Amino acid sequence: MGEISPALYRAGSGEPLLLLHGFTGAWHHWRPVLGELVARYEVIAPTLAGHDGGPPYTLDAPLTFPAATDSLERRLDELGVDSVHVVGNSLGGALGLELAKRGRALSVLAMAPAGGWTEGDGEARRLSRFFARQLRLARAVAPRMVSLARRPVLRRLALRDIMRHGELVPPADAVDLARSALRCTIAQLALGALRADRGLALRDLDRIDRPVLLASPQFDRVLPPERHAPRLRREIPGAQSRVLAGCGHVPMWDDTRLVVRTVCEWVDGHAGGAGRGPASAANFVSPRLASAPG
Repeated sequence: MGEISPALYRAGSGEPLLLLHGFTGAWHHWRPVLGELVARYEVIAPTLAGHDGGPPYTLDAPLTFPAATDSLERRLDELGVDSVHVVGNSLGGALGLELAKRGRALSVLAMAPAGGWTEGDGEARRLSRFFARQLRLARAVAPRMVSLARRPVLRRLALRDIMRHGELVPPADAVDLARSALRCTIAQLALGALRADRGLALRDLDRIDRPVLLASPQFDRVLPPERHAPRLRREIPGAQSRVLAGCGHVPMWDDTRLVVRTVCEWVDGHAGGAGRGPASAANFVSPRLASAPG
């Protein structure tokens, strides 16, 4: 039986596919691609702990990727989910890589994954300033959010840091994006952790023995691929990479067709747990999708 609530979207049948959103988001960040994916797979898209509509985040440990993954694993256990294909964006990409280290991922497609920086290189502190500014702007426009979102040019301007074509986001979804950010209960905790720059760089990536695709949006202004992807490519055994042309940090609205095709090619290429070791070029493209237009 499917389930749709603020905490979870779950529907469909077939290969299990876990969709993990980014920081300050919610499962509805995946709304543009859900229709096509749920027709092919069992789609499980939870809202992460401490985010709008998700379960509370247990504050008995420092905020780190391993601690956040502990919380996510408990959620998966509650949902009766064992090993899944993971598609994650930003924070969700980092959590997908952590799940792979723990043997919970059949494969990982990480779109603009967080955690590729190195402690002390200044990126964590830059991100703390970036997200603090985003939250200030969201609070400032909150009283006029609904009316402003009706104008495509203002949606594009408001969303320019996270996508290339914010005008493609329906007004109601643009409002949801802003409200979810404001309702993220761990936002300030995360900003503090980024400012401290301790424990938020991914580690032990050489332990990953699952197929991994690093998908870098071409125009990512949040986690620019030239600064954030190289270490992941070096340290994850057998990791593949590709560029999501024409897309920003949250690519699902920028080019929905490209994102759906990338997900389907990847998951179909590793269906049934095929290729449990590092990914190979031979099993990347699904024959059904290799000749798809666009």
